[in-house]
Amino acid sequence: MMQSMPTVLTAERLFDGATLLDHPVVEIEDGRISSISPRAARALPADARVLDFPGATLAPAFLDVHIHGAAGHDAMEATPAALDAIGGFLASRGTASFLATTVTAPLDATLRAVSGLAKLIARPAREAVAQPLGIHLEGPFLSHAKRGVQPPEHLLVPDITTFDRLFEAAEGHVRLMTLAPELPGAAELTAHATRRGVRVSLGHSDATAAETRAAIAAGAVSATHTFNAMRALDHREPGILGVVLTESALFAELICDGIHTAPEMVRLWWRAKGPEHAILVTDAMSAAGMPDGEYQLGGFTVQVAEGRAIARGVLAGSLLTLDRALANLVAFAGAPLEQALRALTVNPATMIGAEDEAGSLAAGQPANLVAVSAAGRLLASIVRGQAGAPHEKKI
Repeated sequence: MMQSMPTVLTAERLFDGATLLDHPVVEIEDGRISSISPRAARALPADARVLDFPGATLAPAFLDVHIHGAAGHDAMEATPAALDAIGGFLASRGTASFLATTVTAPLDATLRAVSGLAKLIARPAREAVAQPLGIHLEGPFLSHAKRGVQPPEHLLVPDITTFDRLFEAAEGHVRLMTLAPELPGAAELTAHATRRGVRVSLGHSDATAAETRAAIAAGAVSATHTFNAMRALDHREPGILGVVLTESALFAELICDGIHTAPEMVRLWWRAKGPEHAILVTDAMSAAGMPDGEYQLGGFTVQVAEGRAIARGVLAGSLLTLDRALANLVAFAGAPLEQALRALTVNPATMIGAEDEAGSLAAGQPANLVAVSAAGRLLASIVRGQAGAPHEKKI
């Protein structure tokens, strides 16, 4: 069988997830990175297709650990057509991997969804389609007081037996779970889920600072969409938000769309969490990449207009893509590009324990890369060696 023509990427510099390399040459063969080297160290292969990005930075493709859907489809549909549509759209926007995220729904519906998702996660990775690395359970163990659009009739008190049913239905593919630390049994469930290899994120919560610290002591490692669906900061009872912003080892998600969180609060979050523990997420729903109209999130209807997704008068996810979130972080917080890139590559991969699947670049890995401008704008997305619309030059 004939091998495809090798592809070579050149740019101003490369961020591999740990270090910066000036004037890199990345060679791709059969969908994988075959070599990374400085331009001065080697001649370009004579038979290669060369994609040049003057002034740009090459970096690992993005990982979104909190996304409900896109391209008109919801992750809880759990069908090949739905996951392929979502994955195809994400790949076009620089995201090569994600956690398929649920919303609170009737338990039987959630069990069916995670069972279907497990089978799709086990499929071989597909060209030019973002790959689900696992499942993020956003619910049902959330606060009624800070539920957002999560349906109150389906919220449950943390329960190890119920969690185990979900985990088994998902064939062990649950990698992240959001829970409210103030609920009875939250610390016990946090410890149990952590023992089973599931990362616990704190959110949809009206917790006090003490309740939040108890969950962290039990094993919680992150916070879900910081500021949103959280008790407001108070100088006498700092609550969950005060702990999230000051607990240095805790990761913290942010929806950086300028709608869920004002630029001033983005700057506060960035100063608090810094390049080591900040995580950009989209919390996108099925309307991402689609025109205004009526869409589904889990099992309920969301109205989308003028960049906002609203259900029952409350924000219901976003229309954000991670490439826009990156550019917004650079603009809102003045974050240096190489530091901002960590928030959607290295940090989410580290948080969910997926360092060998995402967040870095090295020879032998699948060729999942982005090229971004100095302002963080996406110039090209390469997923398993398949490029978007970059600048090409002949050699």
